[in-house]
Amino acid sequence: MPGHPIRFILILLGMVSLFSAMWGGLVRLGWPLPALQPTLAAFHGPLMVSGFLGTLISLERAVGLGYRWAFAVPALTGVGALLLITGWSLLIGKSLIVLGSFGLFIIFIVIMRIQLALPSVVMGVGALLWLIGNVLWIAAFPVYGVVFLWAGFLVLIIGGERLAMIRILGLSKSAKAAFLVALVIFLLGLVLISGNCDNGMRLLGVGMIAIMTWLLCYDIAWRSVRGMGLSRFTAACLISGYVWLGVSGAMALSTGEVPVGPIYDAILHALFLGFVFSMIFGHAPVIFSGVLGVPISYQPQFYAHLVLLHLTLIIRVAGDLSGWSFGREVGSLLNVFVILLFVGNTLYAVRKSFARTKSA
Repeated sequence: MPGHPIRFILILLGMVSLFSAMWGGLVRLGWPLPALQPTLAAFHGPLMVSGFLGTLISLERAVGLGYRWAFAVPALTGVGALLLITGWSLLIGKSLIVLGSFGLFIIFIVIMRIQLALPSVVMGVGALLWLIGNVLWIAAFPVYGVVFLWAGFLVLIIGGERLAMIRILGLSKSAKAAFLVALVIFLLGLVLISGNCDNGMRLLGVGMIAIMTWLLCYDIAWRSVRGMGLSRFTAACLISGYVWLGVSGAMALSTGEVPVGPIYDAILHALFLGFVFSMIFGHAPVIFSGVLGVPISYQPQFYAHLVLLHLTLIIRVAGDLSGWSFGREVGSLLNVFVILLFVGNTLYAVRKSFARTKSA
């Protein structure tokens, strides 16, 4: 049966944040678009991380937990992002996002009380990083000072989810130890950034490369990629996303402190677009099935937005690293079109699933 209408509303809030974040990002890069409201471009990062990703991750966890109060968490971040988009009350909007990130941390505390397991602990630490980053953000820290805490939130949420899947097949003690070592290096890098940004960034890069290496070695995607349909597509998303995580880590390791500029753009977007959105593309059919309560069938055209994501991101990163501003600007615009294509392909699959459900 289709999910409760509140889920559709919360997804809609997340999508409004996604579209607004992309619009603001293009304005920041100099594309001749109306600003809509003066601060929208400045909120590109917070809207993408907290308004879109934070809302959807919180909604997924609320659905999985099954407690009604948990749905207040994505509502807080979604409404908070909406206030940032409209400019009605920036302080209240930021405050709601902080409360929402605190709520996600509480959700993971509850999950760990129900069943204590390493994947839940890893994701709980990720939620804590999001909360710390948002607290610093509302305390007027610049975005470049907290963006890697937000990145840590996403890396640990994704890493914890993949660890949960991999554990089904069984992991040796040495494999678990290797994962924890990679995780500790990554977290130490985040801590060190606050005191020694250059060395912290390099250590963070080592951590990202270590996590990528572990995932490429142990993830069941290598088995799934030999399958068919959705399992092969998801595996292709995962493997290619891990590569982008390593690319981002390699750039961070080689450059160190870069608070602004093209290389900073390349590091962040290799991580947030290449890694995170590859994960979103791969898991979207399963996530939306669980949230909407309607099975979403695999469509071959899903490969279009996956392949184009990587091609357009290569153009953008190449433009960043070479000083080719045209490549950077065109790549960013094409990135937006790819995400819109992903949304369109997903909506088409959802529509087909609804139609099939009604006719059954």
